[in-house]
Amino acid sequence: MVRRKNDHLDVVLDPARAATTTTTGFEHYRFEHCALPELSLDAIDLSARLVGRRLRAPLLVSSMTGGALRASRINIHLMEAAQALGIALGVGSQRVALEAGVDHGLTRELRRHGPDVALLANLGAAQLRGDQGIEAALRAVDMIQADALIVHLNPLQEAVQAGGDRDWRGLLDAIARVARALPVPVVAKEVGAGLSARVARQLVEAGVAVMDVAGAGGTSWAAVEGERARDPHDRAVALAFSGWGIPTAEAVREVRQALPTIPIIASGGIRDGVDAAKAIRLGADIVGQAASVLTSALHSSDAVVDHFQVIIEQLRIACFCTGSADLAALRQAPLRLAAVPGEVGG
Repeated sequence: MVRRKNDHLDVVLDPARAATTTTTGFEHYRFEHCALPELSLDAIDLSARLVGRRLRAPLLVSSMTGGALRASRINIHLMEAAQALGIALGVGSQRVALEAGVDHGLTRELRRHGPDVALLANLGAAQLRGDQGIEAALRAVDMIQADALIVHLNPLQEAVQAGGDRDWRGLLDAIARVARALPVPVVAKEVGAGLSARVARQLVEAGVAVMDVAGAGGTSWAAVEGERARDPHDRAVALAFSGWGIPTAEAVREVRQALPTIPIIASGGIRDGVDAAKAIRLGADIVGQAASVLTSALHSSDAVVDHFQVIIEQLRIACFCTGSADLAALRQAPLRLAAVPGEVGG
């Protein structure tokens, strides 16, 4: 399992190997430019809230690392950066830490580096099955003193992964049991294929408090598993699904229409602060990034801070140039469908 996590990091660090054949859909939108904002750029309020914590900017460092040895320093760098910037952090899967006892930094020591950070623990839905599911969820939250638990949903990845979890019967009930038992909120997160409005409604009925749509357009985990595959048969099966999924922009818009009050995280191929602004305008409360910050996270917390400061400045300018004094105003900013080069209208 640890070897698999290392393979995942190696592939994701080479974007060409983890590339999807679809796009996020944000390219289909453009803001109406405001030539007279009547605002102070520096006074724009980007603050938001997530799982009971106030954020200085509506950003989440999305889950990206699990059991690999280098995850230890990655997680510390991410946590220190999140503390410095006032943004949220979701750790990678804690399955290895729980099952093999190899924590690689996913301990209460991590919380020491970010006492004020909105910190999200993480387990796969398949790990919640059976009598041990609630215990595993409680341990995952306690081991890092998390403010919430991400339950990640990755049926496509499991289906194309050698030895993946292929029996998903009863998992909605398992999620409901965990949501009732935990003292913290549950966040449901896809991993790059998107949440539909139908599934999001089922999850809310099961007690899930936050949706991370994690749509298509960023890292394709089918492509990652195809790159890892040693058997040509397995590789061919996986790579056929490299473009599978609901584009992030579409997932955000449809889940927001279906669930007007549920907190939504938009992740999956968010390139910059302009994409983040579009995601918020379409209905997201928080925007997540993962693979694009991974290289910075390998180097230092300062590199991660530098990365996200660019995103924050871009988002602030997008607010300024739409005449939006805060995120509530940005959600009302005029947004138009844009012509995409190469597409022919009907």
